[in-house]
Amino acid sequence: MDPLAAEIIEAHGGLERWRQLRSISAHLTQAGALWEIKGRAGVLADTRVTVSLTEQWASHAPFGDPSRRSEYTPGRVALVSSEGQELETLEGPRASFDGHTLETPWTDLQLAYFAGLAMWTYLNVPYVLALPGVRSAEIAPWMEEGSTWRRLQIRFPDHITTHSSDQTLYVDATGLIRRHDYDVEIAGGTPGAHYLSGYRHRGGLAFATSRRIYPRQHDGTPQRDMLVVSIDLDHLELS
Repeated sequence: MDPLAAEIIEAHGGLERWRQLRSISAHLTQAGALWEIKGRAGVLADTRVTVSLTEQWASHAPFGDPSRRSEYTPGRVALVSSEGQELETLEGPRASFDGHTLETPWTDLQLAYFAGLAMWTYLNVPYVLALPGVRSAEIAPWMEEGSTWRRLQIRFPDHITTHSSDQTLYVDATGLIRRHDYDVEIAGGTPGAHYLSGYRHRGGLAFATSRRIYPRQHDGTPQRDMLVVSIDLDHLELS
């Protein structure tokens, strides 16, 4: 593992503690332009998200209708009733995004796939840096608004489903992640700059409870006049 990767993991609580847990859940509120663009405004504006720390699985409850929840895995997504009955399913969901651009509307099941993989990624970073097949290397530092952040370039293997194979973490002097760059492949490769703040400690781990995502421009700077997604988390529970 790259030394910076090890520092980042330790700053967020360490692998030993993370490996003692099986899941994280939190109250989630979301806003931003993306949901309107995709024709799904309000569906996941106020919900509870749960992600697994042992496999690629996530769920949002409620999912729009109070009686529905989503279940995400890379190979299958489903909408499930409060009684546990599957209402809709989609096998091989990533293929359904072929040819999509940022402006292409989503179905509910496509939203469930995107939201599931996104929140699984966000709540499992940085510990995924220690998973088999994940490669990382420190690259040149970055200056932004008077701060200098160290940067870690990541390459994810094919068996880990996330926004894009290549991603970059920006960390402050304490090792906490302040920015996370990726390209949203299922939305035409749209480049994003994802900012993290509001760190809180739960169960020995540090979590960013406020996240703001903007378009990333060709020079690497964010387009601050367009908030693509806002994410706020509270009432975190670990199990």
